[in-house]
Amino acid sequence: MGQAKARGPYAKTPARRAEIVRAARDSFAENGYAKASLRDIAERAGITHAGLLHHFRNKEEVLAQVLAERDAEDWRQGLEQVDSPDRLAPYLAELIRHHQKAPELMRLWIELAAAASRPGHPAHAYFAERYERGRAQFTEGLHGTAARGTLREGISPESAAVLFHAVLNGLQMQWVLDPDLDIVGPVTDFVRLLFDDVDPADHPQTFAGD
Repeated sequence: MGQAKARGPYAKTPARRAEIVRAARDSFAENGYAKASLRDIAERAGITHAGLLHHFRNKEEVLAQVLAERDAEDWRQGLEQVDSPDRLAPYLAELIRHHQKAPELMRLWIELAAAASRPGHPAHAYFAERYERGRAQFTEGLHGTAARGTLREGISPESAAVLFHAVLNGLQMQWVLDPDLDIVGPVTDFVRLLFDDVDPADHPQTFAGD
């Protein structure tokens, strides 16, 4: 006997969750987190409020998934686009401009990251693992540049990885407080401080992921 297909409003759960996350991202960006409602998100996703609650227990859980997928998307693009030190600054400039188009999501990410600093917070493990993974990936790429002499002398790959995340996150927080502040220029200058001039054709695949 063949396996019965899933029926009803809870069929195709992964696809339905993806639809809810996309709807939530739009709702948060347009209305802000406080004013966005689960009923609005459900309506945008084309399901009932009860159907949404089958996939997510509350709005906080939806927000965490929205931000996690935003992170994953940025991560994939970085691995695809940054294959040398010369590609890092243009990619970061593009990434920042993309985030600035949805300032509410940037603000929510900063707020959740700060709240998750408490060990008992539900998102604490996610953010701790996120930063650990990011530092490890960046450090691995930088060890290659250090061996070839492109990482500026006196800066260790480990320190550069920590500084990279601190500068990128700190600049975005400053922009949320002052949207007129230019943060693309400073992040580009920071990358120049990390590396000696290098021709990407001479050092392919420096930052490529597995």
